[in-house]
Amino acid sequence: MKKTPLLAAVMACLFSLQATVAAELPRLVTHDGRHALLVDGKPFLILGAQAHNSSNYPAALKQVWDAARDIKANTVLMPVAWEQVEPEEGRFDFSFVDTLVAEARQQRKHLVLLWFATWKNTSAQYTPAWVKLAPKRFPAMLDQEGKPSYCLSPFGDETLKADKRAFVALMSHLKKIDAEQRTVLMVQVENEVGTYGLVRDYAPAAQAAFEQDVPAAVRARKKAPVPGAASGNWRAVYGDYADEYFHAWAIARYIGDIAAAGRAVYDLPMFVNNALRNPLEQPPKPWNKNFASGGPSHDVIDIYKAAAPAIDIVGPDIYNFESAQVNANLALFQRPDNALWVPEIGTKPAYGRFLYAMLGRGAIGVSPFGVDYFNYSNHPLGATATDRTLVEPFERIYRMFAPIQRLWAQWAFEGRTQGIAEGDDRQPQQLDFPGWTAKLTYRLGRFGEASWGGEFAKPAPGTEEPSGGVAMAQIAPDEFILIGHRVRVRMEPAGGTSGMMLRAEQGHFDGQGRWQMERVLNGDQVDWGLNLPAEPVMLKVRMGRPR
Repeated sequence: MKKTPLLAAVMACLFSLQATVAAELPRLVTHDGRHALLVDGKPFLILGAQAHNSSNYPAALKQVWDAARDIKANTVLMPVAWEQVEPEEGRFDFSFVDTLVAEARQQRKHLVLLWFATWKNTSAQYTPAWVKLAPKRFPAMLDQEGKPSYCLSPFGDETLKADKRAFVALMSHLKKIDAEQRTVLMVQVENEVGTYGLVRDYAPAAQAAFEQDVPAAVRARKKAPVPGAASGNWRAVYGDYADEYFHAWAIARYIGDIAAAGRAVYDLPMFVNNALRNPLEQPPKPWNKNFASGGPSHDVIDIYKAAAPAIDIVGPDIYNFESAQVNANLALFQRPDNALWVPEIGTKPAYGRFLYAMLGRGAIGVSPFGVDYFNYSNHPLGATATDRTLVEPFERIYRMFAPIQRLWAQWAFEGRTQGIAEGDDRQPQQLDFPGWTAKLTYRLGRFGEASWGGEFAKPAPGTEEPSGGVAMAQIAPDEFILIGHRVRVRMEPAGGTSGMMLRAEQGHFDGQGRWQMERVLNGDQVDWGLNLPAEPVMLKVRMGRPR
């Protein structure tokens, strides 16, 4: 075909557009209070696997890749430690980062890097020796009696300067080796910050800042739980909450400074993670040595947003599998100004079912913690297993989402998805969609009704512990995709109208996003609802209304 000047111009424009999309860095976007992580210009769902803290060395990576492959992860979360990349002040060594990125590409995995620096689980253990051994230059927080804490002070100017310099060097190196292929999707700045046992820093510089007026940006976003002065110092404005809020501001400002400097050289999305306080204590009470003061807990997200605008997301690390706690945390951290992203969950089998709730409600991703095959377990926070059985409760669900992770991320961004996990109370639940309601029941057999009594009323074998759940996407007004296991789903018309199920197909999506039907369910298989078995399945369901 001969190219006309117009056709040539159009094709050149299309090639230019494709090149622009291909070269686009990962970024977060928001629409109507929903969020998506764009990778190569399209929504991406992180099915993550976070390695243990000490797996960040080249010789350890095989144990990580094996577990990541077995769990069906598309992204590995890996620490990069300050002590590792700057063992001597001013001399940087990024050989591990080079190896990690190269091997991730070979394994066809994306990466999220975790910057362990000034604070890792509130402590300075990942700082270089030259930082640890110079407390006058890199000061610790002081208590009210002037005694040093284990935790480095967010008012240490030299600490901030050194941490920031190292982080900028890391981001500059990432840009050099990865800007074209974009293996690394996001970066976590510090890890589970805050302080246990001490509400804030009482050193002279910190005390002077505490006596200053609360910054206007903080006052504009964070209202006092108990009304105080409209302006003034931290105590005047926030009363009994002043110490914790001040500490949150100090740490957030410190982290935000580091993140902004790193993004200035290589603009990847950045986030912080959080060791949680009790989400069921509402309204939250003032700190009482019951959580890490100053960390980005749900009650101070607004302070972090005000003080650290370079941080995109505050994410919850979930290690309490009480269903009420999990659901409350998901609700508190999913906000119009904060994407739901769960960078750590425990690996006990009980956590597996919560993937349906997280991914169904529109999380940009989730990652179990401690996914590698080293002979180490953080039990009782995680599973005792260190072999392939460790990943099985998550693999069975990742396996269902992996082929459609782009589709699911798009549906979630459009507000089409919902999900829920079986509650500890084992009670019925429901999900409400435009025009239709999904009614969910648990512990039932595949045939009949519990109301019939006898064998029908007995809980189904294998349901001794809560394990079921479902995630659903409404892909058309009367059409749904269901992914789940150990749950009975009944679709009913909303608002007292009439309606019926026209067709239920079991199947999967192929690599091009096309539905592949395996069989049509009817008769015994649907007379008692859609009974999702012990192993997760995917169904495509079409509903209809009489005319």
